Formats: sequence, structure tokens, C-alpha cells
Amino acid sequence: MEEKKEKEESLTKQLYHFAGSYKYLSILSTILAAISAFVALVPFYYIWKVMQEVLRVRFDFSKAAGISTYGWRAVGFAILGMIIYMAGLMCSHIAAFHVQAQMRTAMMNHIMTLPLGYIESEGTGKIRKIVIDSSAATETYLAHTLPDKAVSKATPIGLIILMAVFDWRLGIMCLIPAAIGFVFMSSMSGKDLAESMKQYQNSLEVMSAEAVEYIRGVPVVKTFGQTVFSFKRFKEAIDEYEKWTLGFTKKMRKPMVGFTTAVNSIFVFIIIAAYVFGGHEITAAFGLNLLFYIIITPILTTTLMKLAYAGEAQMQVVDGLKRMGDVMNRQSLKETTNGQIPKDSSVSLRDVTFAYEGAKKNAVDHISIEIKAGEHVAFVGPSGGGKTTLASMIARFWDVKEGSVKIGGVDVRDITSSELMNQISYVFQDSKLLKMSILENVRFGKPDATDEEVMQALKDAQCMDIIDKFKDGVHTMIGAKGIHVSGGEAQRLSIARAFLKNAPVLILDEATAFADPDNEQKVQKAFENLSKDKTVIMIAHRLSTVTNADRIYVLKDGAIAEEGSHGELLKSHGIYAHMWEEYNKSVNWKVGGVL
Repeated sequence: MEEKKEKEESLTKQLYHFAGSYKYLSILSTILAAISAFVALVPFYYIWKVMQEVLRVRFDFSKAAGISTYGWRAVGFAILGMIIYMAGLMCSHIAAFHVQAQMRTAMMNHIMTLPLGYIESEGTGKIRKIVIDSSAATETYLAHTLPDKAVSKATPIGLIILMAVFDWRLGIMCLIPAAIGFVFMSSMSGKDLAESMKQYQNSLEVMSAEAVEYIRGVPVVKTFGQTVFSFKRFKEAIDEYEKWTLGFTKKMRKPMVGFTTAVNSIFVFIIIAAYVFGGHEITAAFGLNLLFYIIITPILTTTLMKLAYAGEAQMQVVDGLKRMGDVMNRQSLKETTNGQIPKDSSVSLRDVTFAYEGAKKNAVDHISIEIKAGEHVAFVGPSGGGKTTLASMIARFWDVKEGSVKIGGVDVRDITSSELMNQISYVFQDSKLLKMSILENVRFGKPDATDEEVMQALKDAQCMDIIDKFKDGVHTMIGAKGIHVSGGEAQRLSIARAFLKNAPVLILDEATAFADPDNEQKVQKAFENLSKDKTVIMIAHRLSTVTNADRIYVLKDGAIAEEGSHGELLKSHGIYAHMWEEYNKSVNWKVGGVL
């Protein structure tokens, strides 16, 4: 019990950290809620007085002058209790909305300082759930659960006082099942159930992230007539969620059944009390008290049920705060105070080593590469070879574990984040467009660009056919009213951003992955225009896109297996030559019987 109390105090302290001066509103809300609980019980006293008066005059209402007075007092206190409770809810909601806003702001501000690689690896679904759902659970807890807990704790105290005043024997009989129910309720907030709640939330996070990936792949699913079972990770996430949901439910089943049975058996105990204490002949006074207890018993039952649900809500908030803490405790990228400016667009990687968190093996292992300013190089190789990881460290999505990455002779850790982003344009494999106009999407590359500059970037990126197919042109809202673009079109719009930004170093990560043949031709043309006079680093599976590269690096198991030009690598008859042969087979592959 002492440990539970400490946890509650710790939880409230954490929430009040975000509340600032608004915490006094939250405290006031709990006080008002507790007062409203006491006030809400007063009408029952006056109802008892009304019934007493009716029995006194033996239903001769002409002699019952006090009935009207007691009735109006009951109504007055009932209204007063509602007003006080509503005032408490207003205070709690104002405080809760402020805390929710502060938590989300703090989270987003911190996330903006984290390595971009962390965002990519965690997935948008998981991060969204932590930022949105965890803070929403906190808002519900502060706005509703805390006031309800105050009411649920104050009400039994008030009821015990009333029970002692009217008939302590009946009061004890009512409290016996309530005490049994409380024991069952306490068992629903142990460490075992808290761990189950944690695993349940983990599975929900994973399922949320995988659902996002599944939805992105719906076009492929429909095209090839597949089902959810084709997406193994999504299916596994659903199965894991089902496992922990059922597990949590089963663990809650016995204590919940015991709790519900206990609190709903109060009526049975009252009947037993009437038989034991009333004897063979029940007096009018005893009958009146018995009727009073029958009226107020549902209040005790409802109060205990609220306390049970408050415990579950508290577990969710504690788990949500822990997840938020895991993100907030993530190390931010260290920002230099005296940022240096690269002298040119050369890129140098010296003895670079990197391993992902929890990995037993290095993703990149002691790699050294020198790329001259204006040189075009390509990273190719089997999946998991370290291509994307190596390229992402140039843009400082991750910091190296060992070695150094330099642009223009300056370590990327000695360049401010804003300056580093000015030096690099990164075109992702899965280009992301925001729910805004095409014009504003492209303008992200240079926020102060004029409309004329944006239009020129769109022309250079071969995007005019995209603009022409929409009646609103560049002012078309992406994602609104069912307006979407294909993967290849999204890629060209991303290239337009890069044109507008005009950074000296260009990184292309599988940039033609989602392009159809028509789009691929236009994307390649856009790349040719964009790559002029720039240092270009390409990551590619389609080897036809890298044949003109000055140098090609073949990465395997985090190390450079081969390097050279396209022609040199073919002559060596190594990994690249084998990949080229397999690539040509796939390009020339035809369905049997089709000419």
C-alpha cells in the first residue's frame, strides 16, 4: 500500500512538472471534487428526513409542514453539488489541456534535436503513438481521473459518517463487501499487471508502426491480389497484440469478477442485516433506516467501480510517461558552438565505424573513402551491406562510433546543423510529401524562395506534366479531396526541392525505387540536371543508374568489398560483375510464351 502511495505521488509530481503554475488549478479541482462529493450526499439526508416526516404524520400531508422544506433543501444541495463538481472539472480540464500542450511541445522540441536516423529507425507510427496517445492519456487522467479519484475517496468517508449516524450495524454490514471488493481491487494494480500493461502498450506501438507500412503497401497488395498475411511483420504484430491483450484480460479476469461480485452483493448483506438485527418484527424506525441504506448502496458500488477504473487509467499514464521519458532521455546531437564552414564539397570518410543500438555487429566497419568535389560515386551491394548507413552518416543522421566524416575538410560534428543542411540535399527512397500545396511542398527546400524560383525548380525536375494534370496547378493540395501523386511523381517533386535548395552535396538513396518506366526516365533526366557541378553519392539497386559514376563502391557486411569504375569492376569478375549479370537477367526476364 505504501509503495502504491509513493507511485501516485511520483506520478502527480511528474505531471505537475509540466503544469507549472497551472498545477494549482489541478489541486483546486481535486479539492472542489471532494467537496462536491460531500455536498452530493446531503440530499440523501433530507430525503431520509422527508420519509421520516411522512411516517410521523402517517401520510396525512396536511400535518407535514416540513416535507416541502426538506424537499427543496435536497434539490438545492443536489444542484450545489453539481455546480461545485462542474467548477472542479473546468479547473481540471484547463490544467490538463495545458499539461498536454506542454508535454507535446517538449517532446517535439526534443525530437527535433535527435539524430534523424533515430526517427527513421523507430518509425513514424511508434513516435506518433508516444507523442499523441501518451499525452492524451495524461490529459484524460488529469481532466477526469484525478477529480473522480477525489470523489471516490471522499464519498466513502461521507457514507461512513452517514452510516454511523443512522444505524452503525447496517453500516458495518454494507462495509464488509466493500472491504472485500477493495482487496480484489488492490490486486489489480500489482507489478505483474503493470508488466502486462507495458507489454500490451509495446505490442500496440509495434502494430501501429507496421500498420503505417502496410497501408503504404496497399497498392502492391491490390495489384498482386495479396492479403494481410503477405505482410509477415504486420501479421506478427497483430498476433503479438492479440497475445498480450488476451494475457492482460485473463490476468484481470479473476480479480475483476471477485471485485464486481463483492460490490454488487451489498444488497444481500443488507437483507441479512435486516433479518439479523430486525428480528421478527421490524419497527418503523429500523425500516426507515433500512430503506435509506438501500437508496445509498448504489452510490458506494459506483464509487468503488470508479476507483477500479482509475487504477487502470493510472497504469496507462505511468506507462505512457515512461515511454515519453525513454524518448526525452535520448541523447541529442551535440551542437557545436563555433560552427565552421566547409571550404568545398569534397567528402572524406576515415576509418568510419558504426553500430546500431543493441546490435552485436558493426553496421559499418572501419571504412575509409575520399570523394573529390564534383565527383559522382555510387554505393551498391546486397541488402544489409551498410550502404544507407554510410550515406546517412555523411548527412549526420547518426554520429560515428569511431573515425570521422568530413565535408570540405571540416568534421560534420564541427558544422552547425543548419549549415550542414545547407551543404547537403538528401533525396530519400520513399519521398514524403506533406498535406499542403505542391508549391509549399517544393518551397520546403528554400523557405524564402519566390514563386518564380519554385516554378523553375519544377521545370528542371521534369514536373510540369504533374502540374498540368491538376486544375489548380501548383496550388493543388496534396492529400486533400482524394488528390494524390504516384511514387515516381512524388520523387520528382522531391528532386524539385533539391533543385531549389541547390546544395553542393547530393545524396540519392534508391531514388528510382518507386518509379514506373515512364517516371524513371523523367527522374533520371531530372537527376542529370540536378547533378551538374555537384558532389553526388548514389545508393542503388538498379545498377543501370550507376554505370556512369566516376567510382562505384561495393559494400558487403559493413565493409568495402570492391571499388572502381563500372568497366573496371566488370573486368575483375567479382561481386559487382555477378550482380550486373543477375540484374541483366531480371531486366530481360519474360513470362514463358510471351514474345
